[in-house]
Amino acid sequence: MLLRLRVVLPDRPGSLGQVARTLGVVGADIVSVVVLERVGGRAVDDFTVVWPASAQVDRVLTGLAAVPGVRVDGVWRGTELSEPSSGREVALIGQVAANPDHGLATVVDAAPALFGADWAVAILVGSDWAGGGARTQSVRPAWSESSVVCASWRAPVVPPQVDIAPLRPRAASAADGVHLAVAPFQRGGLVLVVGRGGAEGDAGAPPFHGSEVERLAQLVGATASVLGDRLAGPGLAEPGKAGSRVAGTPAPAGTTSSWAP
Repeated sequence: MLLRLRVVLPDRPGSLGQVARTLGVVGADIVSVVVLERVGGRAVDDFTVVWPASAQVDRVLTGLAAVPGVRVDGVWRGTELSEPSSGREVALIGQVAANPDHGLATVVDAAPALFGADWAVAILVGSDWAGGGARTQSVRPAWSESSVVCASWRAPVVPPQVDIAPLRPRAASAADGVHLAVAPFQRGGLVLVVGRGGAEGDAGAPPFHGSEVERLAQLVGATASVLGDRLAGPGLAEPGKAGSRVAGTPAPAGTTSSWAP
């Protein structure tokens, strides 16, 4: 199986080699390394490795814990390689351009694999959210005020609630362990939300990193440029009535999660 590891390590010569050697010793075959951040003498890297499904993941964690200065911030299962420079996101925009009538559903279906997430949804938010106005603290945000337009496989019927005003790309984590990344299309109040972790996901998954949020925003911006007014059409919100789904299959019973701060 594919296993993803978020590792914090010293940003000095030899540190990456130590991590790679340790992974090899414990039986992990590295297939991808993505550098998320290098600042203040430390680096944050996402490793994707091939790991025997029958082996205990604790073996990886124990091995890396023995490397001086190294910390594992997350470990979760992967379904596909997540490589920002692989051209997959460019190819995805090409698919959207080739079939714009299904462009939004195409992006929602592809987003979980691109961002190491469990699910994705496109929601249509209210005019107060779309206008970017911040709500008062006395008002609780609620996705029930929004319409789910498209949902990927494994998406909850009602996405976890999180305050996204003012509307801009951001990461957030719910109290129950669900991590979210949010990016608005800047058209018609449409927002893309990707989620991972939580009770129904992989509990070891880390929060979304700033570089992942930036990639999501770039993907959303490119999609909006290609689809244009199709994202603000009068019929866009209709498929989301009563939590129905355009893309993917309904989430199994019991997968709905919520968070009200």
